[in-house]
Amino acid sequence: MVAVPHISERIAKLRERLDAVAVESGRAPGSVTLLPVSKTFPDAAVREAIAAGMTRFGENKAQDIRDRAAALADTSAKWVMIGHLQTNKAKEIARHAAEIQSLDRKELAVALERRLAIEGRSLDVLVQIKTSHEPSKFGLDPNELEDFLRFVAQEAPRLRVQGLMTLAVNDADAGTVRACFRRLRELRDAMQEKAIPGISLERLSMGMSGDYELAVAEGSTEVRIGSAIFGDRSYNSP
Repeated sequence: MVAVPHISERIAKLRERLDAVAVESGRAPGSVTLLPVSKTFPDAAVREAIAAGMTRFGENKAQDIRDRAAALADTSAKWVMIGHLQTNKAKEIARHAAEIQSLDRKELAVALERRLAIEGRSLDVLVQIKTSHEPSKFGLDPNELEDFLRFVAQEAPRLRVQGLMTLAVNDADAGTVRACFRRLRELRDAMQEKAIPGISLERLSMGMSGDYELAVAEGSTEVRIGSAIFGDRSYNSP
């Protein structure tokens, strides 16, 4: 029987590969951050990743962030919302999350701002952009980004915009996938030229287990990795 690599070994190999792809793309090693996506995996697996040095974890649901925060309150783990967020779940994110990477509409920004004011907190955010035509993918229309950034800067100052996020199209053609990532980078570059006060766009969160090398080649500063760290998911597990 072939031994299954420990989570720590998978993390180490991923970091090595991220550094190699970054260097191949003319960037410095260590310039790409690894965000483990812990959704559906047990707390014990998250604890193993924490022991391997990881401190931030991505979750898709507000209630899961609430539950993780309680179950792992004895650790240094911080929780990042990466899934589509309904406005009525803003309370959980404002209270328990360290960051949201799926801010995609004005009503959500307003709801988060209101809840953050109650909690006496601010929150790092990435704006999610829709760069594919798949109906299942969420995100702000790229043509609306400048107006949205100005709105957040003026109306939701507790939301600290740090960059952009996207999900690439699910396609076997590498060029098609890569075009989604390139679109986000080009959009970020165009918005940086606008120099909107209070808005930072240094971060690009793009790339997952199946396409992260393409994303890094196109300028990703952070990849969201689940199965390549934790193994295959079981969506039927409690």
